[in-house]
Amino acid sequence: MTSTENYSERIAALKKQIAEADYIIIGAGSGLSSAAGIDYAGTDFHREFKDWIAHYGITDLYTSSFYPFKTEEERWACWAKHIWFARYQPEAKSLYKQLLDLVKDKDYFVITTNVDGQFEKAGFDTEKIFATQGDYALFQPASCYPQETYDNREWVMKALPAIKDCRIPTELIPTTPDGQPVAMNLRCDDTFVEDENWHRQALRYSDFVRRAADKRLLLLEFGVGFNTPVIIRFPFEQMAARLPKANLIRFNRDYPQSSLQLPSDHFVAFTEDLHQIMSHLTNNETQDVTDRIRIPA
Repeated sequence: MTSTENYSERIAALKKQIAEADYIIIGAGSGLSSAAGIDYAGTDFHREFKDWIAHYGITDLYTSSFYPFKTEEERWACWAKHIWFARYQPEAKSLYKQLLDLVKDKDYFVITTNVDGQFEKAGFDTEKIFATQGDYALFQPASCYPQETYDNREWVMKALPAIKDCRIPTELIPTTPDGQPVAMNLRCDDTFVEDENWHRQALRYSDFVRRAADKRLLLLEFGVGFNTPVIIRFPFEQMAARLPKANLIRFNRDYPQSSLQLPSDHFVAFTEDLHQIMSHLTNNETQDVTDRIRIPA
């Protein structure tokens, strides 16, 4: 199901399933953003974080989240740069725009563990996006009470120009509206805030799945590995196994296989380059692929 010999056959099957689907659910992990060109340890990171690399030895954006800064002024200076770099600075990537073009005329829904806002930037309906793990654009109370989140864009834009020697002024340390400490609204422990919007989107997603259960449902899974497989990967496999008209298409470089024994007409996997796949889907091309560059899990 993943060999280059039947690539054209798989592309043709995917086009047919998109055309015939009554409902489409997109499930996206970090591999989709990586394939789209978002690199949290590459050239752009080294250029923007050169002062932090020199001062603290930080090597990538992810590990910078856990660096034991000695002061809040240092910690929030790094977070201001971090949020800007990951959430506000990048434009919508072409892969996300192409994906929207594929499904915009369909009844679709997105569930994602990504926190970079790319679906929103690409033009997906925000009421059809369930970002289960949070969003770089949001603060929450560090104590997790009350269960509220706060947009952080205005703070980021104030803090960035005030950074000096990898610090911000004390008066710019962010707080809740009533002056309490804040944290990022990113799921890393049991203090993660699931606010009113989180629960609203969770309900919309479950309602969508319920409506689609006996219809022709196409599950498009992009770059989902095994960090949090219980959110997208395993449920998608279970839907493909349990629902009579559900089909799962998995795009994954490292883990294309299914943990369940799914019928071949209910499961197709792609390990090829996602840019090339999207080009073939949008340009009606079906030629075989020999380039084995793949999207990461």
